[in-house]
Amino acid sequence: MFVQVIKGRTSDAAGLRRQLERWRDELKPGAIGFVGSTVGVTDDGTCICIARFADADDVAANGGRPEQDAWWSETAKYFDGEPSFRESSDVVTLLQGPSTAARFVQVMEGTVTDRAKAEAMESPEMIEELHKVRPDLLGSLRVWLDGGAFVDTAYFTSEADARKGESSAEFTGPQEEYMALYGDMTFTDLRDPLLD
Repeated sequence: MFVQVIKGRTSDAAGLRRQLERWRDELKPGAIGFVGSTVGVTDDGTCICIARFADADDVAANGGRPEQDAWWSETAKYFDGEPSFRESSDVVTLLQGPSTAARFVQVMEGTVTDRAKAEAMESPEMIEELHKVRPDLLGSLRVWLDGGAFVDTAYFTSEADARKGESSAEFTGPQEEYMALYGDMTFTDLRDPLLD
């Protein structure tokens, strides 16, 4: 899998959402190698798109479609400045991965000091325990970037369920040691995500 992470800001969230819905309705049927996407605009106008493709060649081929180019030229006008583009084929899924059943999505961005240690701590037993005490978490998609940076997209049954779950003390996994491996993180809450 090859993932593009596009992030920017908009002062016209409704207009940008119309463009994103237009892509889903008009361009997606002909998209080359498209696997799925998670898109949303936050309350403060931050827009993030996690687009999944079969591989990098499909992304390039899709970007070469005239209708895709025309759509992007129009869509770019809804961003305040240039959005950032990050790409990677270093992708990991947790539980069922991206879920179209989610009603709330949280995107976490940060860095990890020791990826191998962090992943070793994510044992099948730990994930099973997490799933038992956090049924609100449907799955996640982690995209690894250069220098230990990552973008982790978590899919929840609802925001209320997620908030209740994150304050739960039931999970007994190695939380402090695990979190110590991670630096500062930013959180982007998508309360009305477009999920494909």
